[in-house]
Amino acid sequence: MEKPRRLFFPLTGTKETGTDMTYPHKPQDPRPEKNARNAGTVAASEDARREDALLEVDILDFNDDGIGVGRYGQHEVLVGGALPGERVRVAVAHRGQRRIIGALKEIVRPHPQRIPSPCRCSRRCLGCPLIALDYSEQLNFKEERVKDAMKHYPQLRNLEVRPVLPAPEPLGYRINAKLVFVKERGRVRLGLYRRGSHNVIDIGECPLHHPLVNKIVQTVREEVERQGIFVFDERRQTGLLRYLLVRVEPNNRQAMVTFVVTERNFQQLTHLGKWLQRKVPEVISVQQNINPREGNIVMGRETLRLLGVDDLIMNIGDVRLRMAPTSFVQVNPAQAASMYEITRKWLALNRKENVLDIYCGIGGIALNLAKDAGKVVGIELAEEAVRNARHNAFMNKLRNCTFRAGDAAEILEELAAEELKVTAAVLNPPRGGAEPEVLERLADLSPERLVYISCYPATLARDLAALHDLGFQALIAQPVDMFPQTPHVETVVLLDREKAKS
Repeated sequence: MEKPRRLFFPLTGTKETGTDMTYPHKPQDPRPEKNARNAGTVAASEDARREDALLEVDILDFNDDGIGVGRYGQHEVLVGGALPGERVRVAVAHRGQRRIIGALKEIVRPHPQRIPSPCRCSRRCLGCPLIALDYSEQLNFKEERVKDAMKHYPQLRNLEVRPVLPAPEPLGYRINAKLVFVKERGRVRLGLYRRGSHNVIDIGECPLHHPLVNKIVQTVREEVERQGIFVFDERRQTGLLRYLLVRVEPNNRQAMVTFVVTERNFQQLTHLGKWLQRKVPEVISVQQNINPREGNIVMGRETLRLLGVDDLIMNIGDVRLRMAPTSFVQVNPAQAASMYEITRKWLALNRKENVLDIYCGIGGIALNLAKDAGKVVGIELAEEAVRNARHNAFMNKLRNCTFRAGDAAEILEELAAEELKVTAAVLNPPRGGAEPEVLERLADLSPERLVYISCYPATLARDLAALHDLGFQALIAQPVDMFPQTPHVETVVLLDREKAKS
């Protein structure tokens, strides 16, 4: 059977969720396909208006969230779980003036690389929309997604985009879970928000989660129900338990559990924590985070230890990192270690060179570079992350690292005033990319080599083009599959100032 041609467009949207699998936002707008087969027919428009209609749709593309996109009459149709090249029958779940949200009912013509999904609730959850696509084809899709983003900037025409570095474990890789408590019909559920709604899907044995995460989730669900602990009711704004956060150190099989609650509670939560540790002895830390605020912000400002140790120690690359309940940590430590090693190899530092790590978080990249560099300066807005980074440097006996908390552009300006000679720099911004002022202030320091790391191809391409105009040429892009079964991809890019001059 001839392989269907896949179509790719520049993708736009908001936060990924490769590190957080909840979806409080509505699906983002993809571009309409101009040559859709069913466009413009009167019969199609009439069928699309029927509440009970089953529509037959050709899927033409993925959108930014990995949702299948097709056309039916004048309507764009979004179908979770459908793959490009497939013909599917869908029920109308939501109908707008120009867009239909469809629920997949039947696959009339499957993608030749479709495989049986290992997840029993993948069509309802949609947290891993590529899970029914053969893994090699997922890698091809992500490579094309990165290449397509770069094509829109002539400054990047000479950039070499390499094949995506595959994950050694495409399933069971997620060491973090952030799940919602709900109680429905007398039963406690722990799960994820269904995309575009506040309906919670109880995920059960999630195939993306580390097995220890699934074991903890199952035990907590059973114990909360058995002990009769009140679950937060969003409508009534009553109840105690809001979210469950689980972190696993995969090498030593140790875990940290944090209960996000509406108010301080030591008696019930300590009792719950003791039962959890009795049933799952790998849990070495139990914490409570207090969040009384309305809305969908998960974490509150105050975190208190209930049982066990304060933090979880994890090895990523050549360094040990202390993970507090609120620290950001990559969900896939094996691929994070690969990404750090690529960065270290490309920068090729020596003991006389100074390097900057901008948006450094708790210092994972900075500390992996410190053994090669003369001096490493990490810059991060969050003061708590900087405190963790300093502690991590002390724990690893790395004396050549300093970390500064504050606005990155302002700190870069201060470093220029201090006449710090910078040979290399790493940029690892959030999904929205780096602020233009940060790129400009960095250029003022005239580093010879840069590595830019991004989880979002669209903002990556934008910032690489801006850096080209500031005198840096992007040479090599290495996509890394940090988030298998999802549409998200991490990309590491090497830039060189001298090559830009030649």
